Amino acid sequence: MQKLESEPRIEFENTHRACNGLRDPIPDPHRLDAWRQGHTGVPFVDACMCALIHIGWINFRMRAMLMSFSAYPLWLHWREPGLHLARVFTDYEPGIHWSRVQMQSGTTGIDRLRIYNPVKQSQDQDPDGVFIRRWVPELAAVPDARIHSPWTMSRAESRTIFETHRSRRRSGGASRTSTSTSTSTSTSTAETGGKRKRPPSPESIS
Repeated sequence: MQKLESEPRIEFENTHRACNGLRDPIPDPHRLDAWRQGHTGVPFVDACMCALIHIGWINFRMRAMLMSFSAYPLWLHWREPGLHLARVFTDYEPGIHWSRVQMQSGTTGIDRLRIYNPVKQSQDQDPDGVFIRRWVPELAAVPDARIHSPWTMSRAESRTIFETHRSRRRSGGASRTSTSTSTSTSTSTAETGGKRKRPPSPESIS
């Protein structure tokens, strides 16, 4: 909290004034909603967001990647993404949170730019795609070679994956975990063969 006490404006204004006007403070609603709901189309980003919304906690590297992804590829001002994360983190601490949000967005003027490659993070942290398939079940049938970048699949491969997912949904198979904005501190479970299994947790791939 000491950071916020000495610099209370970091929750509302860029730390370095030279960054004013860098990004529109009114974010593009479509990009913001896709990021908030875990619908960006980038598997590891979406899996991390869905896990966070459902559990309320993810590790530091996942948090940093989510914020970096909103700031650079999506080019969103840090304020709205920061508010979303603040609402879902069960361990939200404003003094740490807002300074980290600005650091990952490159608006402090003292920290180097931190641009995370979500595909590389995915390959390093979830090489077999277990975490991705749990939290983004639409990709459950995607082969390991494509799980980190499914946009590289051919049209025929994509059609087969789509049909497989649709048939699983119709037969009562896995569907995406609800991405409501309510916070849950309990771990979700998945129905498999009548038995309840604990899903891969963010800690397990840190």
